[in-house]
Amino acid sequence: MTHLEVLWQESRVERFLMRVAGFSRLILMDPRGLGLSDRLTDVPTLDERVGDLLAVLDAADSERAALFGNADTGPPCIATAVRHPDRVSHLILCGTWARSTWSDDYPYGWTDEDWSEFERFVRKDWGRLESFRDDASSPAHNEAFRNWYATLLRQGASPRAVLLLAEMSRAVDVRSLLPDVAVPTLVMHRVGDDVVEVGNGRYLAERIPDARWIELAGEDFVLWAGDLDTIADEIEEFLTGRRIGPEATRIVATVMFTDVVGSTERVRELGDSAWVDLLRAHDSKLRVELRRFGGREIDTAGDGFFASFDSPTTAIRCAQAVQAAVREIGVEVRIGLHTGECEVAGDKLRGVAVHIGSRVAGKAHAGEIVVSQTVKDVAMGAGIIFEDAGEHELKGIPDRWHLYRVLAR
Repeated sequence: MTHLEVLWQESRVERFLMRVAGFSRLILMDPRGLGLSDRLTDVPTLDERVGDLLAVLDAADSERAALFGNADTGPPCIATAVRHPDRVSHLILCGTWARSTWSDDYPYGWTDEDWSEFERFVRKDWGRLESFRDDASSPAHNEAFRNWYATLLRQGASPRAVLLLAEMSRAVDVRSLLPDVAVPTLVMHRVGDDVVEVGNGRYLAERIPDARWIELAGEDFVLWAGDLDTIADEIEEFLTGRRIGPEATRIVATVMFTDVVGSTERVRELGDSAWVDLLRAHDSKLRVELRRFGGREIDTAGDGFFASFDSPTTAIRCAQAVQAAVREIGVEVRIGLHTGECEVAGDKLRGVAVHIGSRVAGKAHAGEIVVSQTVKDVAMGAGIIFEDAGEHELKGIPDRWHLYRVLAR
């Protein structure tokens, strides 16, 4: 599933795309029926999808391109490479197939029962968090990623469009084209993929002349859910002949740390079961506000959250909304904010700025939002009222730090 705008809203996807764009001119497209492309009225043919791909290359003034095909976009990339070799410099196939349906001479495809189960899933669970049940196991514990992926499904296609595309996929068979692929080809597949089993990838690699075959670790069918760094490494080496690897990405972000005040006493007061229920309600309300203000959940630990924002003003507004939301269920939290340069490490942020944010939160009392001098300075003019909270030593951080409380309007 794809949507050219929603893709960039997930940090691991953005980092992968920026990495690839670092050694190539990256052109992205939403195939017909998906994302920002026109909705489907009937089942697209393989020839139409090849024509769509060429139309995008023409619009981007690309005479020859390396094609990357994943899942159902693999067959049209293969067909384009065979029918229009003058437009294709390289072919990269990842987690895809030559034929999607089982037959006596192709035991890797889906059976009729598999297709029926998929149709039931689309009609019942499309765009819900349950979408992770079969096709993305590794980030299943990451609530922020799960919510993003569910949004991608809903924005990417309607259930009717998905079923039309599935009908197209059931009819596609490009096995006869494989021996005629004459461009350099890289085939990759996650060895534990139980949605599209690895035999599909091996079949492609064995029948495409001189194809390079890479078995990837992992079991995720969803491209974005598994290890993307290794895929980027292999693409870079295949296209450029070298593997430089990702540079440490540093971004300026506002980090927010929250902590429930008096949690030990509340556990004794309520009991374990009631406390777990209250904590779940707290987590749900906090995540609602993060989504509303565009915050990104980085981590959780016990009853605390670590999130990041692009703007300190937005982070403050979110912190105020969080305070109000959890107060409705009888919970008080303290919140600390700091703006600084952070190092991106996969889905996480790290660096001195993160440690400062955590230490600032430790200086807040129940119901307080405490921010660093940096946050106050950058948010100047946004109509936010600050109160001087004095200078403080932050454990493990040099110097003394001037902190401020955010006052309610």
